[in-house]
Amino acid sequence: MKGVYTAGVLDFFLDKGVLFSSVYGVSAGACHMSSYLSGQRGRALDVSIDYLDSGRYSGVRSLMATGDFFNVDMCYHLIPEYLYPYDYEAFRNYPGKAYSVVTDIASGRPEYLRIRDMRTDIDKIRASASLPLVSRNVKIDGRRYLDGGLSDSIPLQKSILDGNARNVVVMTKEVGFVRKPVPPAQLALIKARYYKYPKVYELMAGRHITYNATQEAIERQRENGRAFVIRPRKKNAVGRIERDTQKLRALYEEGYRDAEDSYGDLLAYLGSSGTRE
Repeated sequence: MKGVYTAGVLDFFLDKGVLFSSVYGVSAGACHMSSYLSGQRGRALDVSIDYLDSGRYSGVRSLMATGDFFNVDMCYHLIPEYLYPYDYEAFRNYPGKAYSVVTDIASGRPEYLRIRDMRTDIDKIRASASLPLVSRNVKIDGRRYLDGGLSDSIPLQKSILDGNARNVVVMTKEVGFVRKPVPPAQLALIKARYYKYPKVYELMAGRHITYNATQEAIERQRENGRAFVIRPRKKNAVGRIERDTQKLRALYEEGYRDAEDSYGDLLAYLGSSGTRE
């Protein structure tokens, strides 16, 4: 739910007509990326908060009945197809490329799945946002995937390798954040739940090391001009599974303001007010 910060940043980009030739979404970021690429301002926030009172949308009841804390049928079919229709045609007309970052639970490696049609590729978005323990793994083309954040939570290096010289990185963790080790009790659950896929345990056990090293690498890329970073300036009170809509709206607005405040510097970084890379 901290991803509503990203939704605020992306809505500011929509207001200013800021588009990119490649977009990489991870976990909740993949979900919010979807509404950005279809040009549906406000949709990412509305979808995040409008259904919080519905037990069918998320909760222990959904987890016990389906294996997913966030109900798959409602989130990925009922909402985009009926309750808050997704503009599939607008997405198809987006001039850039979209990638959903997922983790192959057998190999433990990240994959960057190209999204070509949001209707037929929706499971690629779902896979990126499927957290361990509270989501089923997602099978695509015979391979099983979970949250992309397990293996590549901030895919800046992949973007650079793909040839993108200028990169805008949107992060949901505040300045100065240092990830702590996963608690032993949670690791024990991970080990038991994914005993057939030991790489999931290995990734979770070392996640704090990998994430903190990635942050250091991003700072180096920022200093050498390959990254422009937008992130919260201070810690917020929003939990991972947050139901307080006022807190969520405040975090969304914070993301919007942070993007607005950095807009002049962003334009200078991108080099023009026209086409962006």
